[in-house]
This record gives sequence, C-alpha cells and structure tokens, in this order.
Amino acid sequence: MAVHAHPDDESSKGAATYAHYRSLGAEVMILSCTGGERGSILNEDLLAHPLAERDLAGLRRLEMAEAQGVLGVAHRWLGYQDSGMNDDGSVPANSFADIPVEISAEPIVRLIRDFRPQVLITYDENGGYPHPDHIRCHDVSMEAYRAAADPTRYPDAGAPWQVDKLYYDRIFNLERIDAMFLELSVKDPESPLLEPLEAAREWMKDYPKLATTHVPVGDFLEARDAALRAHASQVSPTSSFFFWPNDLIREAWPYEDFQLVESKVDTVIPESDLFAGVRDDA
Repeated sequence: MAVHAHPDDESSKGAATYAHYRSLGAEVMILSCTGGERGSILNEDLLAHPLAERDLAGLRRLEMAEAQGVLGVAHRWLGYQDSGMNDDGSVPANSFADIPVEISAEPIVRLIRDFRPQVLITYDENGGYPHPDHIRCHDVSMEAYRAAADPTRYPDAGAPWQVDKLYYDRIFNLERIDAMFLELSVKDPESPLLEPLEAAREWMKDYPKLATTHVPVGDFLEARDAALRAHASQVSPTSSFFFWPNDLIREAWPYEDFQLVESKVDTVIPESDLFAGVRDDA
C-alpha cells in the first residue's frame, strides 16, 4: 500500500515499482489523499484544457483512472480537498492540511485493516518537498501505521493489523542523477541532456544518501512513463525533469529507491526487494 498526497504523485514516485510487483502477482493499493483540486495546469499543450479550466477536479479523476489502468493497481480516494500551496503558508479551511490528523488517519486505518498490506510506503516528515498536503500525508500515514496495529485505537475500523515494513519514497536522489550523468558523459559527451543533468546534480548536491532499498524496475519504465503521461494536466510529455531516456536509465540506474524506516521482520540492508524478510503466511 502506498499513500500519496495527490493524483499524479503515485506515477512520479513509484509507478515502475508498483508495476513490477503487480507482474509478480502482488496486490498493490494506491491511496490518493486529495483530489488535486487546487493544482495548477502545468502542461501548456493540454488537449483537455477547456475541461481543466472548468472542472480540474473532474479531469484529474479521469487522469487517475487512466494511470490506474496502466499500472493495474487498486486505488482509493480518501476524499480530502487539496490544500494548495500559498506563499504565506496558510491552508484553506477544511482542506486536507487543516483537518486534525486523528480524523484524517481513520479512513487509512480502516483501509489498512481491510487490505492488510505487508508493506506501507509514504513520504518523510518533509513530505519529499514542503507542500502542506505532502507533509500532512506523512503525518496521517504514520498515525495510521501505528494505530492500525493497536486494538485500542479506532476500535470500529476493523480488526487490528500490523504492517511488516514501513518505507519512505527516495526516488529523487543524487546517486541516481550522478549515475546517469557519468554514464552519459562517457558514452555521449556532446549530449544536450548533460546540461539538465548537471543542473539536477547541483540542485541535489546536499541530498543525503538515505535509500536502503533499490528495487530493479528496468522492465517497467515504459509503464511508469505511460502512467505519468496520463496525468496530462500536471506533466508535460517533454518534461526533462520527469522523463529521461529509458535506455540511459536501464544502463545507469535501473532502480526505484526507498528508505526502510521501520521493520517488524528481519532483513539485510541494502535490499533489492520491499518484501525482503516478510513472512510467507502474512
């Protein structure tokens, strides 16, 4: 189970991993905490621009359905309103970041107890980046992870369930960018991609190396791209931030990366499998 703030986050942060595990027969459920109602239209060439202008929330539901179909995962909307990202740090009344954590966590507890995941993926305490919905996504995920196993918490939300392993997404990391830059520098020193890669290296230069788990996803990069392109209001199909040549990725860093934060089972770091150590009878 992976908990995300907005529709499109599931495709930019872990889609190849979800497709990989679906190919192995694992059940995968994505939770979208909000509908992305206060997002911006980030693709100037969006064919559905008129729909986006009059009903962005509706369009984003259609985009999410397309991405879900590409990945073959289960999906649930938690139904909270996007909090937006105001310059002054304020959040609208009754938006996701405005609602007390103990209230927002209850439906996640209910879903954990019903779906009974062995692995839970969320964001770190900074939300991956400081959008209030991403930070609140971390808060409610952690609350739900702990409460779901406690029979005294949310007693009407189903039988308690202990998730075996908790991970943070670490897919955007300096090691990945460095590996692609070095690979390309050797194979094609005149490539125009070196400039944006160098810019990304500079931007990420102070990122700590926190990933513990590198999931091999080289065969599922096209599925990831298709899922991300489904979110056409949010992602330009020519974005150099999200889309790098898949052949380069397969050569340099064919992984999606995660940080093991807590485990109830024995495992050995570094890992190549989110389910490493998970009991067979879970």
